Amino acid sequence: MSNPPPAGPSQSQPQSQQSQTEAQPQQQPQQQQPPPPPPQHGGGGGGGNGGGNNTNNISNPALDTLINEITTATNILQLNKHLRSFTQSESREMILGSCMSGGRDPLLVLDVHRHTLGYLYLLSARFSYASVNVPNLPLVAEFCRGFDPAQARLAPDRVTMLAKGIVQAAEHSNILSAIIPPLFDLVTRYPPTRSHLTTLHPIFLRTCVSTRHFSSALPVLSYPITSIDTSLSDLTYNDHLVYHYAGGMALAALKRWADAEEFFEICVSAPAQAPAAVQMEALKKLTLVQLILYGKTKSVPKYTNQGLVRLLKSSPYGGLVRAYPSDQDTLNATLEKEEKLFTTDRNIGLLKQTMERAPRWRIKKLTETYITLSLHEIGRNIGIADVTRVRAMVLSMIEDNDIHATISADGTVTFDDPVPEYTKAQVEQVLAEAQAQTFHLAELDRAVGRSKEFLHKALKNKDDGAWGGEDLMGEKGASWAEEPLF
Repeated sequence: MSNPPPAGPSQSQPQSQQSQTEAQPQQQPQQQQPPPPPPQHGGGGGGGNGGGNNTNNISNPALDTLINEITTATNILQLNKHLRSFTQSESREMILGSCMSGGRDPLLVLDVHRHTLGYLYLLSARFSYASVNVPNLPLVAEFCRGFDPAQARLAPDRVTMLAKGIVQAAEHSNILSAIIPPLFDLVTRYPPTRSHLTTLHPIFLRTCVSTRHFSSALPVLSYPITSIDTSLSDLTYNDHLVYHYAGGMALAALKRWADAEEFFEICVSAPAQAPAAVQMEALKKLTLVQLILYGKTKSVPKYTNQGLVRLLKSSPYGGLVRAYPSDQDTLNATLEKEEKLFTTDRNIGLLKQTMERAPRWRIKKLTETYITLSLHEIGRNIGIADVTRVRAMVLSMIEDNDIHATISADGTVTFDDPVPEYTKAQVEQVLAEAQAQTFHLAELDRAVGRSKEFLHKALKNKDDGAWGGEDLMGEKGASWAEEPLF
């Protein structure tokens, strides 16, 4: 990928200074240009600037000294302390995004694995504060593939800053799909185990979903989250919600309905003082997934905020649930009337699949009442007059093990009782997995019981004489209620 040509020295000067220089070219021709003022952008995440070989055109002697300290450091903790102190101001971050003397790129001087910490500070600063917009993907990929996780964990905020900078730069250059492999390396190599949740997880999942690379998320989603370490990553409550919401979207797109249901339910049932906007969106999708999976909705966990449930019941989604799957006329009327809402919620795709499944669930209900029915009678009950279409639907349900039935030559369908589907070996395997999960949950319970946070809260509640109604997610639980997800 070619990078845009760097701006010449005269381009980095204010207009008045440039005019003066052009008018007096004979004065101090070798004088070094002053560094440009910091770019205007909001927050520490940067304005979508790039990285790689394209650095600021201005060299800075302070960077030469810093690179020497990085390459000769013998105490990594002291180096991290020094780098953290060095980057306290935006002007210092600009130094990290500049060139060494002679125009050398400092990233080409450092070794990715041996000098991971210094490389991380420079690369993250370059994405956020340098003067170019196109990332050098080979350098990004090299770092994500070869960095030393132990060194990177000393600066979790810089890891988050780097990941956000990569995404912002890729969005600016319209190459989001190209950064999925390096982000995958980052999210799988940085945490101590695949079961640790980090700030990288929601960033990676959102990228996969927004680019529709749903299958790329599966290797990450296949590991259940069991560990959260705030010293490892500057996590927020919203990171947890976004990860499980985006994960549910990816799984639903792949028609892995049971897994999608689990992810949406985790998002919906997360405790907080007030429900977040993303939880309401997750509940809508959870409802549609359950209609596809079961033909009806299931009760949410008791600890779910009941305000979410009441809001859903009073919405068009509640009317959809009450009519599903039998009342086809009401379903069609609701879809037509609320099409704008469903489109705004980006649930049209799920709704179409929900409606396609409705006749199948009506056939499923017939098996609870009848032993035999003709294809014509089944069609009349489910509202489909085309017998050929009814036959194809019944055969599809038999193949998918949705029903157990046979179709005779004259078109009579005989419903049978379901046959046991599990062998002894499969049952033993399920039991072994359940025992392993029980052991793991017991270990987690003991770890929570020993944690300082739990003991402090337990003692506080004991002294106050109150255990119920406590917000387990901290005082900031309500602050995400009005935040947009994407």
